[in-house]
Amino acid sequence: MLKGLYTAYTGMINEQHRMDVLTNNLANADTVGFKKEGTTSQAFDNVLAYKIKDLSEAGNLPKLISTPKAADENEANNENNEDYMQKRVRRVGMNLGVKIGENYVDYSEGPIKETGNTFDLAISDRGFFAVEYTNKAGETSTKYTRDGNLTMDRQGNLVTQDGDFVLDDTGRRIRMDTALPVSIDRGGNITQDGNHVATIGLTDFEDYNYLERFGENYFETVEGATETETESEIYSGYLELANISVVTEMVNMIALQRQYDSNQRVITTFDESLDIAVNQIGKIR
Repeated sequence: MLKGLYTAYTGMINEQHRMDVLTNNLANADTVGFKKEGTTSQAFDNVLAYKIKDLSEAGNLPKLISTPKAADENEANNENNEDYMQKRVRRVGMNLGVKIGENYVDYSEGPIKETGNTFDLAISDRGFFAVEYTNKAGETSTKYTRDGNLTMDRQGNLVTQDGDFVLDDTGRRIRMDTALPVSIDRGGNITQDGNHVATIGLTDFEDYNYLERFGENYFETVEGATETETESEIYSGYLELANISVVTEMVNMIALQRQYDSNQRVITTFDESLDIAVNQIGKIR
């Protein structure tokens, strides 16, 4: 098999993955508090060669040949690094191409929009609203979101638009009197008729790498996540919009399409070359 075909194939797979992420961002351009995603590809100095047959990954996805293991250290130390890698490539077989890296979430703040609705809340800086989420099996867990498009249900609970309970600074549900007007200050304190009802909880984390996206607009913690205090303020009557520039994403989409087409033309060129080699050059007259 010609290596150029494999290189173009991995390029098309990579661009398709990037397009999937980009279109998901565009689909959520109007989602309150949405944080866009991005993708990475392995750098050339880290990607010298790949193994097609790799049991640790599904199908024939390319795999990075890792740095020398302990059994190879003596050989690596005694030889020039370039010579060593060339020998290793010859042993495992070389397949050039691009390897899809990791997806990442851009946690930068989105633009703030004034709504005038008391239950529309925006966080000034870092931090998340804590929400009690209930799945279809009736199991509850705490999720985190920047979506401050909240409301009061018929029982007076402060909930999301999906009906999940917003938690206070002690981790309990927030319940108000439906008959009294509500005011929320920048400290997240809810007052009715001059009486303090509850304080909306804000949770922040030392490292956002320990957060995973859950559903459309929630995040959940993974092992290693460490909560930390935040001095962010809550603005009542405002909403944080998605941190997405539709124009920028459309420009990126055009660039991705062109790159995909370039890889496709490479495959077409190789196909035409193989056709000539098989049906014309090797033809017996």
